[in-house]
Amino acid sequence: MLKAFAANWRQNIIYIGFIAIFVVFAVTLNDKGFLTANNLLNIVRQTAMIAVMAIAITFVLSAGEIDLSVGAVAGLTTVTVAMAIAVGGPFAGVLAGIATGLAVGSFNGWLTTRVGIPSFLTTLAMMGIAKGVAMWISATAAVPILSPGYSWLFGGGNLGRIPVLLVWMLMLGVIGHMVLRRTGFGRRVLATGGGETAARYSGIDTRNIKFKVLVMSSCAAALAGMLYAGRLQSGRFQLGEGDELSVIAAAVLGGTSLFGGKGTVVGTIVGALMIGLINNGLILMGLEFSQQLIARGGIIILAVALSQKKTAS
Repeated sequence: MLKAFAANWRQNIIYIGFIAIFVVFAVTLNDKGFLTANNLLNIVRQTAMIAVMAIAITFVLSAGEIDLSVGAVAGLTTVTVAMAIAVGGPFAGVLAGIATGLAVGSFNGWLTTRVGIPSFLTTLAMMGIAKGVAMWISATAAVPILSPGYSWLFGGGNLGRIPVLLVWMLMLGVIGHMVLRRTGFGRRVLATGGGETAARYSGIDTRNIKFKVLVMSSCAAALAGMLYAGRLQSGRFQLGEGDELSVIAAAVLGGTSLFGGKGTVVGTIVGALMIGLINNGLILMGLEFSQQLIARGGIIILAVALSQKKTAS
């Protein structure tokens, strides 16, 4: 088993890197509380929303597309959910969150697969639209959520010492892994990204596959927004801002190819946790936010480099 692991070291680089970074921080930051249960659980809480979105982005990238709007959609969803809860209660808020994800995802999918606009441009435009709508309908003010039940279920609660956010992340991770690896839909997603023309000739409706993964991505972003809103007990257009970079980096670091045809949900979750680990360690080291951004950019460059090497091999 160890020989097989060593022989496929490039495929396992995310796990090697995660362990190495964890050990380095554990040794250097032990006196600053890095290994305390509260700090490790905080890493999970801060990472869960990134992981939820990254699981869906794994499908998008595997199909040969990209979604840059997830962070803005999450922010918009926090606002729509908070406003709906204020008017109709928690159930209305959940429906508003689902509707936001379905609406944005369907629009992205329609523009990409029917109109023919590349998903990069479609979702880049949607990033601005979603943020603008969130700012407009909220008047740039935070919208409070006064429902303890909603806040507990969507992000703010604990099962004993286990954060509800960890349950959400693991549940969606298992579902995503099973769908990608064990279902016909997952195989069609990988086939579409691996060679769209060949997939189309083999009878796969590649346009429908791409439409569905873009809807999945927006719905996952909406769920992340619902979790943001529940954890912070408010809707704010700033929530989720910039998350698209971390989401894509997590997926690519985990072994999903930017060029389609290859994806792994388990690796994506580890990639998300790795980014959360690094962010947490940098904060404990006392680095400024600007320096943290530089480090995050370095992670993205590393992810792309590793993806290219894997593809070339």
